[in-house]
Amino acid sequence: MITDVVIAGGGPNGLMLACELSLAGARPVVLERLPETSEEPKANGLLGQVVRMLDHRGLHERLSDSPAPPRPNSAYFMFGALGLDLSLLEDSPVYALPVPQRRIVQVLQERAVELGVEIRREHEVVGMSQDDDAVTVDVATPGGAYRLRARYLVGADGAHSATRKLSGIGFPGVTYDRMTVCSAHVNLPADWVDPATGALNVPGYGAVLPFLPHRTEHGGFSYAPMPGHPPLVSTTEWDLPRTDAPMTLEALRASVRRVLGVDVPLGAPDGPGPHVLRRLTGGNTRVADRFADGRVFLIGDAAHVYAATGGGPGLNLGLQDAVNLGWKLAAVIGGSAPPGLLNSYEAERRPAAHRMIVNAQAQSALIAPGGDVTGLRELFTELLRDQSTVQRLAELIAGADVRYDMGEPEAHPLTGRFAPDMELHTPAGPVRLAELTRTARPLLLDLTERNSLARTLGLRHDYLDIVTARPQVAAPTALLLRPDCYVAWASASPEPDPTEIEALLAAVRRWFGGDDPARV
Repeated sequence: MITDVVIAGGGPNGLMLACELSLAGARPVVLERLPETSEEPKANGLLGQVVRMLDHRGLHERLSDSPAPPRPNSAYFMFGALGLDLSLLEDSPVYALPVPQRRIVQVLQERAVELGVEIRREHEVVGMSQDDDAVTVDVATPGGAYRLRARYLVGADGAHSATRKLSGIGFPGVTYDRMTVCSAHVNLPADWVDPATGALNVPGYGAVLPFLPHRTEHGGFSYAPMPGHPPLVSTTEWDLPRTDAPMTLEALRASVRRVLGVDVPLGAPDGPGPHVLRRLTGGNTRVADRFADGRVFLIGDAAHVYAATGGGPGLNLGLQDAVNLGWKLAAVIGGSAPPGLLNSYEAERRPAAHRMIVNAQAQSALIAPGGDVTGLRELFTELLRDQSTVQRLAELIAGADVRYDMGEPEAHPLTGRFAPDMELHTPAGPVRLAELTRTARPLLLDLTERNSLARTLGLRHDYLDIVTARPQVAAPTALLLRPDCYVAWASASPEPDPTEIEALLAAVRRWFGGDDPARV
């Protein structure tokens, strides 16, 4: 059996990749070892750049159950359990979408099926080999084994990835064993919740804002009232004796007492569940020593895992891996890719993984116990009154500080960054830029007065969408977007000169091919 791409893993990352490949005309097959979508509560939402990326694919509306576009958090957030005043920023990069991981999987699976993706459940990758032309995948199922041949294999099969192990890719990093995190869905006294702020007012301690980690000298505490679900309470402690005893609500009550110094009446949650009741000790921060081996690629937790950050940040990073890799694989399969395009996947996504390590380790250091850390936090609190510091940390949290090398030494400031939010007037009527990228095709947005760029590249409609428009506010005069919505070229000139036009054509050739002079 022959297909374009086999994706090992039917979680959010694998399904997102399947959608991207299908949008670009490739034929993926998803192999998932589980018979049904896991009901285990994992990530509670999405944060940062990935929220905007989902909007650019029309998925934000489905996940939020609202037609409204995503809006940034412009009030208050946290870094290392320290307050981050986002109101200091002119344009906050911190977007949040509170939605359980199982709902994310459900929406992505529905979209994949709409696009014709074949999803095979209870099919597990147990072996693989590759040659110059394809990858041969050995698959185990309850009904027997079979082999599947594909041009590429992508491991989206989690931290214990069989794909990574079978391909011989190393997974170096650090294992931590000092930290214990206890979490449970609970019932809390209704009169403890401030209806105006959502804060949990704990008698004898004070207010704890929702969704934001809170650090004391004895550990960490957080309170997350997810819509439609019982609130999730979590604690973090260090150097606890290991135990094999099952996790209980009483154990969580005792942990809260040690962390906050007061008793909090945690009752059993209402509703059918599934409900969280778990204890996690230690964790790993690891990044694969390479993200590709011949015709095998890794995305998500198969490529990188992070201790002390929870499932959300890793999921955000993995979904963006999928979008980065999808259009590039499809271009190679379709025969339009320029030389070396697939090499740019690791070149771009491995530095993004390193930034997540910096983020995770810095926040972990700031929430650790001890007087030295308290002194560091006092100093950080002073620094967080500075707008530029808040801007830098907000961009780190959101992943908005990631800038890809687009090959222009003196590029426009937007080049290499995720496309900005823009409201546009087009001949067909008003539209948001995000609505122009739903097809996952390269896009040239011509905002020049004479639409000269649209005329220059007017014959490239077979592989490049070209849109002429007028912005509602001051904006760049032209943008060339890759399918992952990162800016490959930009101009601020009212009418780009010949040098800029040549740079535009070079960017088209670099990312979308076009060695044929008649094509570019």
